[in-house]
Amino acid sequence: MQFKDQLNFVGQHIKKNKLRVFMTILAATMGTAFLIVLASVGFGVHDTMRNEILDNRLVNQIEIYGDGTEEINVEALKKREHVKAVVYRQSVGVRQESKLDNFSGSHELIITDFSEEEKVGFALQEGRLPQNEHEVVVGSHFADNLYEQSTKETDNEEPNPYKGSLIGKQFTYKMGLYDEPDLFPEETPLTIVGIAKEPAKDWEMDLKIYADAAIINTLEPIFRTHVEEEYSGLFYGNVTVYADNLENVTRVSQTLKDDGYAVYSIADQLEQIDVFFLAFKAGLVFVGTIAILIASIGIFNTMTMAVTERTREIGVMKALGASPKLIQRLFLMESAWIGIVGTIIAVAISYGVSFIANMLLPIIVTAALGEEEIGELNVTFSIIPWQLVLIASAISITVAMLSGWRPARKATKIDVIQALRQEL
Repeated sequence: MQFKDQLNFVGQHIKKNKLRVFMTILAATMGTAFLIVLASVGFGVHDTMRNEILDNRLVNQIEIYGDGTEEINVEALKKREHVKAVVYRQSVGVRQESKLDNFSGSHELIITDFSEEEKVGFALQEGRLPQNEHEVVVGSHFADNLYEQSTKETDNEEPNPYKGSLIGKQFTYKMGLYDEPDLFPEETPLTIVGIAKEPAKDWEMDLKIYADAAIINTLEPIFRTHVEEEYSGLFYGNVTVYADNLENVTRVSQTLKDDGYAVYSIADQLEQIDVFFLAFKAGLVFVGTIAILIASIGIFNTMTMAVTERTREIGVMKALGASPKLIQRLFLMESAWIGIVGTIIAVAISYGVSFIANMLLPIIVTAALGEEEIGELNVTFSIIPWQLVLIASAISITVAMLSGWRPARKATKIDVIQALRQEL
């Protein structure tokens, strides 16, 4: 029997029992669609968490922790293999105040090496990076914490924040001890040459002042003039190493650990998250597979009835010389056809459900929680990658063929004489 004739044989039975075959395909479609949609939630949550971690941060950065910054040789770290840059940011551990014209506020001074910051792409929304000791970059919310002094001290009036342009403006910086009522009288003039890019998260505020490391030569003598006793907490900071690419993050991180450094990198966290979600998605696929197995019962029943109804026809084929393998192949083709058609429809339905879910769920959650800006969180509820489609299709078609294998084997064992004696 030619392949075309085999297809005709399968098609005739399908047309003869349209309703029963349709219901069987529907069951297979629902089971496969359930698997894909369920697993897509795992992919969506995984993608959302990865984006949340990577948002506004570099995947090739490695943070170093130690008992003291003196223990970390920054210059030696810069010479290590696969190290692109080493950023050493220091904070000032005293009370601080900034004053611009008649406006004043409290801002944290961050001292860094801009030559290293430039290597890793210090993001600016306006202006340029500092080129000398008294030039600074201010955070995107610097002006939000500058209030007019005439209204700042009045309880009955709302303080007026600074509204003007910042680029090119000069302000004074003062510091003092927390347990002292007055700040040190010395003022350090600083000129704003750049404004840092806004943080990716709306709830984050950048009120910092970013200054070149050379400003330490100005601030430390001022501090020592007013503090005679030993005070080691004036400057404290953290060191961040940037690998030249993502592939070398693990290697650089491991060599730092081997040298006794306590390190942390996003790559380590992503690796842990990927392992967790791999197990989570595998669990979802397993649960979805149960739905396909339930649908396989319908395929088994349909194929068993097909064998029973066509006993005489099978007997005639065997009498004409049809081999058991051919008969088995015919019924396996029929069960495979049910699985393939059900899978194709299920994939189309799954993409539609995924699209609707990603469009409507943010609106529903917004209405339920009463949060107007939740849509800006970029939460993805469902993602269907091609790998998931392949896995679901393979499971669905395999289960369909296995469901039809037992009835197909039964068809090959039908006795020719008894089959021919069966009444039409």
